[in-house]
Amino acid sequence: MIPKKTIEELIIKHANLEKDLSSEKIEKKEFAEKSKEYSNLSTIIDQAKNYLLFEENKNELEKILKDNNSDDELKKMAELELVDLKTHYQKNEKSLKLFLLPKDEADKKNAIIEIRAGTGGLEASLFAADLFKMYEKVSNKKKWILELISISKSEAGGLKEVIASIKGTNIYSTLKYESGVHRVQRVPDTETQGRVHTSAATVAVLPEVEEVDLKINESDLRIDVFRAGGPGGQSVNTTDSAVRITHIPTGLTVSQQDEKSQHKNKAKGMKILRARLYELERSRIDHERSQDRKSKIGTGDRSERIRTYNFPQGRVTDHRINLTLHKLEEFLEGEIFDEMIESLTLQAQEESLSNL
Repeated sequence: MIPKKTIEELIIKHANLEKDLSSEKIEKKEFAEKSKEYSNLSTIIDQAKNYLLFEENKNELEKILKDNNSDDELKKMAELELVDLKTHYQKNEKSLKLFLLPKDEADKKNAIIEIRAGTGGLEASLFAADLFKMYEKVSNKKKWILELISISKSEAGGLKEVIASIKGTNIYSTLKYESGVHRVQRVPDTETQGRVHTSAATVAVLPEVEEVDLKINESDLRIDVFRAGGPGGQSVNTTDSAVRITHIPTGLTVSQQDEKSQHKNKAKGMKILRARLYELERSRIDHERSQDRKSKIGTGDRSERIRTYNFPQGRVTDHRINLTLHKLEEFLEGEIFDEMIESLTLQAQEESLSNL
């Protein structure tokens, strides 16, 4: 049960924001911030008011049921109304609890997605390419903007590594559950005896961070320039355009060589570095807050096997929520991607509610 005082504070805050927004003295920047907060509270304010009225309405209906002078028809109506009241109370309570859950500020951010071929050699690189195509299709369907940051190709059209940024609305909150090891079971094109092989690729989804969100001291960076070339170097040239950025305090290193311009390579490298440093700090804080926290749905452990794509049986299984969809082709086409994400989000919310 949610404390009465907590709900009352939400209602008072909503009323005060409404009063402030109607004032002519409010500044433009403050108006924008308070408008956003007011709009957010407005989505839950009716549930909050009804939640507070529950006991009063319940007592009135129970009084009718206990009253010997009440006729049978009135009692029957009161009984049905009481059932309906309790149902709405439970729904309101769940909505309010979800609203009151600590918000992850990163959820509203754009995302940087990194896909790398894992165990399985050439087949793993082909699977990494399939995963990237899937996220491309999901982005197209949702009208997200996917921009390639770097790419390293293997033979036969596979990918050793690909990094891209995805922009839109609430991107990180949608894609964060994709982080982890994705496993594929299928017969490779090179297999002559029809045997099923198991390969894997890792996916890391990081919130994209602006310079204002994370300040990096230039003195903490070592920047080396070199000539682009070798596997994955799309812009092999004779100038020192490739950039390697090392964050000295953490040892994190980012190399970027896809652009002909050293300046552009550095900008792309800094974008990746900011995202990785931001995620590193978030992970450290989460660990400190709850060292024994063991959530079934992880969002950052890249060594965790999260999903299996089984081609012979045409199914995709998410191991965190034991959900199997027998529509593998549709899933890879991005057709039923939302079904998986909604299930993961719902389970994560349920876990958070149970931990309250």
